[in-house]
Amino acid sequence: MKQETKNARLTWKQHLVLASLLFGLFFGAGNLIFPIHLGQIAGPNWFPAAIGFLLSAILLPLFSIFALSLTKSSSMYELVLPVGRIFSLLFLMAAHGSMGLLIGSPRLATVTFTMGVQPFVPKTWLPIALFLFSGCFFALIIALAYRQTSIIKSVGQILNPLFVTLLILLFFVAFIINGDLTKLPLVSQPGQGTPSLISGFLEGYNTMDALAGLGFGVTIIAAMRVYLKQKQPPALEVVKVGMSAMGFEALIYVSLIALGALSLSYGKVSPDGGTAFTQIMQHYTGFLGAALLAALTFLACLTTAVGVLTSFAQDLGNRFPNIGYHKFLLGANLIAFIIANFGLEQIIAFSAPILSLLYPIAITVILLGLLNRWIGQNVVFYRVTVTLVMGPACLDFFHTLPPVLHQFKLVQSLDRWSLLHIPWFSIGLDFIPFMVGGLALSALIVVGQHCLANQHN
Repeated sequence: MKQETKNARLTWKQHLVLASLLFGLFFGAGNLIFPIHLGQIAGPNWFPAAIGFLLSAILLPLFSIFALSLTKSSSMYELVLPVGRIFSLLFLMAAHGSMGLLIGSPRLATVTFTMGVQPFVPKTWLPIALFLFSGCFFALIIALAYRQTSIIKSVGQILNPLFVTLLILLFFVAFIINGDLTKLPLVSQPGQGTPSLISGFLEGYNTMDALAGLGFGVTIIAAMRVYLKQKQPPALEVVKVGMSAMGFEALIYVSLIALGALSLSYGKVSPDGGTAFTQIMQHYTGFLGAALLAALTFLACLTTAVGVLTSFAQDLGNRFPNIGYHKFLLGANLIAFIIANFGLEQIIAFSAPILSLLYPIAITVILLGLLNRWIGQNVVFYRVTVTLVMGPACLDFFHTLPPVLHQFKLVQSLDRWSLLHIPWFSIGLDFIPFMVGGLALSALIVVGQHCLANQHN
């Protein structure tokens, strides 16, 4: 018994490797470009925007890991299971599909190409170059993830420390050598703090890390099993690793948002974070900036792509053992490769409605998991609350459709009705009143059920 307790604790080296693994899985190209873009559009109001961004890009994924631990769920499927088996399976496939197939990994490949390769390729060669690059990119992911236990070494011990070293070098040059830290405004413009905080919160959706946290939970648990030799690692150890990884990521986010705000002193607001990051690198590192940018982007994208596609194959492989991990891994990479060749612009255009639909549901499930001590996995709380949140989530889906689809009269009429009748619809937080109302209604139903049961007894 003593030996089992001893084995249930990670050594500090194992803790650092797993924290590095988790950070590397989370931190992709979107985590580089979206904070910088937010810093540019927020300008002097960068600090409240950073707080909002940290709420959705740090706390939500951290809470997702906590929720998995508190409910002792080994996967996203088990966490959502109280809602119903069919819904849990559909949500699992939708979340993993968006991260691994439709948005996440194709975006990782195309962002890597756009920021690290495209500047060196003639325009006429771009389609062929993207085809060849994306093929090599996903082939490398298969090689790194084919053996599940090798992820600890390839991401946690090699790729991620190299990426972090390069990123810290950029911050050192910008804030210390150039002394730009003293130029950063700490006070926001009057009346702009709250809008900037909300826009920062919604911008954090683009990182997809709340969904990724639900998906990566199975990867971290599988990695811990290698060290602890236990089927279910202790929740406290999972929490410690999560706090170390996400705490470090929070420091990097704030630094990137600050870099974006500072870039306005020597440039204009860029159309996207990728362009802004290129300008920042060139400003601070000159000719070497392009090469350093390519290395940073490639490492960030590769580590996260390994994570999303591995967790996809692990979760669905567990649900469908006849197909298995390796076939799901090969199939996922093939589909992601095909979608990546449609280009970055098309991928980003169709990501907003999918995230607007999935994020409110994910936030609701995470909150229910955090309340496990008081409500357990009571099906009433899960089914009533999630059902109510589905309404505004669907409305947000139609609201954020690309212009080519948003022009239909039915969609526009639905938008106008929602603006008039749904609270907080205009700021994109309309699911919150429904979530709170669902929890209150569930509590009333459960109390009523207990009262009726006592009367019968």
